[in-house]
Amino acid sequence: MSLSKKLGAEFIGTFWLVLGGCGSAVLAAAFPDVGIGLLGVSLAFGLTVLTMAYAIGHISGCHLNPAVSVGLVIGGRFSAAELGPYVLAQVLGGVAGAAVLFLIASGQPGFETAGFASNGFGEHSPGGYSLTAALICEVVMTFMFLIIILGATDERAPAALAPVAIGLGLTLIHLISIPVTNTSVNPARSTGVALFEGGWAISQLWLFWVAPIIGAALAGVVYTWLGKED
Repeated sequence: MSLSKKLGAEFIGTFWLVLGGCGSAVLAAAFPDVGIGLLGVSLAFGLTVLTMAYAIGHISGCHLNPAVSVGLVIGGRFSAAELGPYVLAQVLGGVAGAAVLFLIASGQPGFETAGFASNGFGEHSPGGYSLTAALICEVVMTFMFLIIILGATDERAPAALAPVAIGLGLTLIHLISIPVTNTSVNPARSTGVALFEGGWAISQLWLFWVAPIIGAALAGVVYTWLGKED
């Protein structure tokens, strides 16, 4: 598959992740009487990955996340030469998804961004969690996400079920960490919405690049040892 097609798939997939996941939070989570709540938003993020894994996994590998691409490089599953272009396509897809979401959401009378599903810590954490708590949460959650991805896509694992394990894994991660950081584990997802929220979301964005990449890199190292046959 050509690099341009891989990048196109990553753009579309990350666009869908942000529009579907963050869109569920912005448009549906707090909707009067029928709000989907934390469970619904968590499931929405899992479903975006699950659906895209089947749709584009055979084209690009369906990373949809700079941290995932980094973890796969360190785990020996992805070419370092393609890392930069993948990250750029993912970030652009995330920004495009956030842009479409903003255009839709702003069509409601009295619209305010109200955080716009951005990630944060301290006073911008849904539960008021500290910087340290947010850092630990994002590192550990991304670490576990990459362990799930590396394990589920191992050639010894049932290939057809990998998207299910990965999608459900992301759902579980959101159930745990939405109260802490509004759940990132994905720098592209965080960047897209932060650009439209502005201000505090941009000033705190560094954490949601640093922590997921650290967690993913650690997982790449650990799974290289863990998955190696004796």
